[in-house]
Amino acid sequence: MHSLVESIRDIVGPNGILTGDDVSGRSVSWPPTGGCQALAIVRPGNTSEVSRVLQVCHRKHQPVVTHGGVTGLVGGAISRPDDIVLSLERMNTMNPVDSVNRTITVEAGVPLQKVQEAAEDAGLLFPLDLGARGSATIGGNIATNAGGNGVIRYGMMREQLLGVEAVLADGTIISSMNNVIKNNTGYDLKQLFVGSEGTLGIITRAVLRLRPQPRSQNTALVAIDSFDKLGRFLQTMDAALGGTLSAFEVMWDDFYALILGDGKKHGVPLDSSHPFYVLLESTGGDKEGDPLRFEKALEEAFDQALIADAVIAQSKQQRIDLWEIRDDVETLFAKLYPPIAFDISLGILEMDDYVRAVRSSLLAKFPSMKMVTFGHLGDGNIHLVIGVGSAEPEVAATVESIVYGELGRRGGVISAEHGIGLAKRAYLGHSRSAEEITLMKIIKTAMDPKNILNPGKILEITK
Repeated sequence: MHSLVESIRDIVGPNGILTGDDVSGRSVSWPPTGGCQALAIVRPGNTSEVSRVLQVCHRKHQPVVTHGGVTGLVGGAISRPDDIVLSLERMNTMNPVDSVNRTITVEAGVPLQKVQEAAEDAGLLFPLDLGARGSATIGGNIATNAGGNGVIRYGMMREQLLGVEAVLADGTIISSMNNVIKNNTGYDLKQLFVGSEGTLGIITRAVLRLRPQPRSQNTALVAIDSFDKLGRFLQTMDAALGGTLSAFEVMWDDFYALILGDGKKHGVPLDSSHPFYVLLESTGGDKEGDPLRFEKALEEAFDQALIADAVIAQSKQQRIDLWEIRDDVETLFAKLYPPIAFDISLGILEMDDYVRAVRSSLLAKFPSMKMVTFGHLGDGNIHLVIGVGSAEPEVAATVESIVYGELGRRGGVISAEHGIGLAKRAYLGHSRSAEEITLMKIIKTAMDPKNILNPGKILEITK
């Protein structure tokens, strides 16, 4: 093993590899639950170095786990003591924005927020957005097909991606750096790597699609008194706003009350006596007319008795303050520590009954259980965060069996945007057929015959 590390050191240089305490001091998940275990953390500086490192590892049958921003929640970045971790942190350069074609080419280690800022500086928009924007990297966003707050209008990461460069297990560089929207020339190879979580190749560069920067942004926090009205409110606003609805974030009362607490951190924009709260946002191109249309749509919803109360952000700071309530996951996890978090999708009509059934079953097992619910209801995705006083494997397994069991009975999806990793591998069959899983294994075996890329994540491959 010493010769392997030295061979890699010869490729990436002394600053491109970490060992010993420099490894154990690294986090492998969010929130941090322990240090990294690995033979070494390799930090290549370019695609060529990634390729040469993988050539060495492929010859030696050496497992490799890829690290991006390490903000995942499903154990996708967890490594073992004899693994090599390959971090893309030094590959963080961006080309200038192409304002005419509305694209930007970036390396995989660039944080999401940097791309957002570069697009904004050019008068454009990169619409993918999520709470970990300052740490999560573009490579990780692609590898997990990240979703976030704007999916209802712009789609997931898959829809923001025009081209990708990736390195296969044997070091082969696949450069599919397409920079046009319409390209119908055979298999769309970049899609193999979207959502693959580092199991099929290591993403090194990408061409991202940018959108026009909205000229208006209107945000409101709304209180709603029944789930039935919640669904009707979504339909009403989507129709009234003519395709400009860009976020529809729902917070159950348990989430809203827990985050607001005594009101010292976030204030109390609406009282906490209602069962549901919606943070909705519309973006458009008419700076004068859009606010009037937004307010008129809310007035129509009031007239139809769909909403009980509302507050409209009157400034950029007020908008930020409202979004900080929805994005305050740190407070949430601290109050439910140790948290057991879930990211699921199912039909909107099933959600209320599903949440009630899960809560009832959990309380029967854990009488002091706390659970909060929130998420991107506009695209069918909600999050459950559950605290039962322990996250030990046997306890977590009991909680998971209830959450996923109720989900499976309703034809739901066990992962809407966080991926599978290790945490959800055993439950993949709840959302994918045996034939689909077999095909996934065929693809994995064809592209990584020695099973060295993030082994054990998503699929368990037995030789």
